[in-house]
Amino acid sequence: MSLQDQLLKAGLVDDKKANKIKKNKYKQIKKKHKNKIETTDEAKLAAQRAQAEKVERDRQLNQQTKEDAERKAIAAQVRQLVEMNRQSSEDGDIDYSFTDGSLVKRILVTGAQLKQLSNGRLCIIRLDQTYELIPTLVAEKIRMRDEGTHILSNQSTEIPDEDDPYADFKVPDDLMW
Repeated sequence: MSLQDQLLKAGLVDDKKANKIKKNKYKQIKKKHKNKIETTDEAKLAAQRAQAEKVERDRQLNQQTKEDAERKAIAAQVRQLVEMNRQSSEDGDIDYSFTDGSLVKRILVTGAQLKQLSNGRLCIIRLDQTYELIPTLVAEKIRMRDEGTHILSNQSTEIPDEDDPYADFKVPDDLMW
C-alpha cells in the first residue's frame, strides 16, 4: 500500500485533498518532462549550429589553401618558362633603358637583342629582383597564366590620332641619345 492509501484509511486525509495532491504531482512531473525536452532540443539546435559553422569554416580554409596552392603552381610555371626561354645578356654591350613603374631601369643587351626588343620580338620580364629577356610568344603564355606578371614589351597598341601632323614620321624605338 502506498502512503496515500494508508493516510486515507487512517482518516488523516480526505479523497478531495488526495486527488488534488495527485493532480499537482502529475502536473509537476509533466512540467519537468516538458522542460527537459525543451532543453535537449535547444542543446541539439546549438550543436547543429556549431557543426554547421565548423563545416563552413573548414570549407573556407580548404578554399583558401587550394587558392594558395594554385598561385604557387602558377608562380612555379612562370619561373620555369622564364628560366627555360631566357636570352643571355651576359655579353651585351649596349645599355637598354626601360621604365618599370616610375623607375628607369637599364639592362645590357647585344645589337641583335636590341633590334628584337625594338621590333617587339623580345620582352623584358621581372623575375624576383632581376630582369630577363624572353621571346614574345613565351611572354604571351605567361600572361595567359598570370595577368599580374610584370612584362614590358614594345608592341604598339596605341591608336594614332587622325589630326596628328607627324603621324607619318615614326620615332624609332632603338633611337640612341
